[in-house]
Amino acid sequence: MRKFTFLVLCSLFLFACVAQSKNKIVASIPFEMVGSYVVIVVRINQSTPLKMILDTGVRNTILTELHRNDNISLTYSELRDLQGLGKGTGLNAYICYGNTLKAGKIELPDRTVMVLQDDIFNLSRLAGTEINGLLGSDFFNDHIIQIDYTTRRIKFYEQGNFRVPRAYGVMPMFIEKQKMFIQLSVLETDSAKRNIKMLIDTGAQLNAWFQTLTNKAINIPEKSIHGRIGEGLNGEITGYFARVPQICIANFCVINPIVAFPDSVAIAGIVQNTDRDGTIGSQLLSRFNLIIDTYNKLFYFKPNYNFNKAFLYNIAGIEIVNILFYVPQIEVINVWKNSPAEKAGIKTGDLITEINAESVFNFTLSQVRGFFERSSKKPMKMKIQRDGKMIHVEVDMKAKI
Repeated sequence: MRKFTFLVLCSLFLFACVAQSKNKIVASIPFEMVGSYVVIVVRINQSTPLKMILDTGVRNTILTELHRNDNISLTYSELRDLQGLGKGTGLNAYICYGNTLKAGKIELPDRTVMVLQDDIFNLSRLAGTEINGLLGSDFFNDHIIQIDYTTRRIKFYEQGNFRVPRAYGVMPMFIEKQKMFIQLSVLETDSAKRNIKMLIDTGAQLNAWFQTLTNKAINIPEKSIHGRIGEGLNGEITGYFARVPQICIANFCVINPIVAFPDSVAIAGIVQNTDRDGTIGSQLLSRFNLIIDTYNKLFYFKPNYNFNKAFLYNIAGIEIVNILFYVPQIEVINVWKNSPAEKAGIKTGDLITEINAESVFNFTLSQVRGFFERSSKKPMKMKIQRDGKMIHVEVDMKAKI
């Protein structure tokens, strides 16, 4: 009997191994985490290596800036007006058809590349490292692709005979105009769970945002703050930040996440005439290892080591960039209205030199932003340079939400 049991267990083990082995990896490429962005080295046609942010919130690859040693050849076909989030007017881009994207050993032919007429994103200054643009959702066409935040690799699988890897959940995915959507459930303060339709956007550096226009919109909690959410294709996006009790992807729920509610003027052009409820962004997505199958319209997910990390927000209300790539020179580009930073007297254009008696030369741009997110009963002490003078300020860092 023991021998029979042993043989059965061996057979089951071998069956599992065979099932797993059927998931053939076509290519595996490393990526870099910059904040919560996934940054991949890509060649476009015969270009030099370009550093691109994986951004499923846009359809096609968008080239935003080239640097001193970058070299690329593109054939422009037309000039098009792009529409997106934000309060401003449209943005023009040159359209280039029939390009090949190369990442590691993988080649993705017949891809459209857009070249912005004006660089509104300033991705390199915001990231603190050289960035050339955005890789859109068409990067996921033709293969099943895994984003493994644990090992920081993107893996391309063949479509045939793909099986769900161990411990992954799976749910249907909706694809509309090359963009990917899933159903989430949200627990509001004053009601039961609600199912909502959310865009998968790896390029949105937030947990989630919810539309505020329709009668089915998630209610903005009373305890909230107003601030700058980010930059869209059509300009600045402002709105409210607040905590909701729970967001769930299937049975995996995060508790008290900080989410955004954009001002209606910033999202009206996108949300009207659609049934979209909002966007799930990179800060929440990076708490899972993901597999995206656009062919079968399936979304796979498994919590990773980030899953239980605390949810933070910009308590100080300071937006910064790094003026120089290789030498930290931190400039304030925006101060939220009525924020602790504004009340402390910090202004746009100030250069931050010290935080809590430590030089910013000791930190990356992401680490400096981390200081602005740390709740503390003690004020954050900063030394700033303004008009050639050094000024000492103290910023209240008690969290409001």
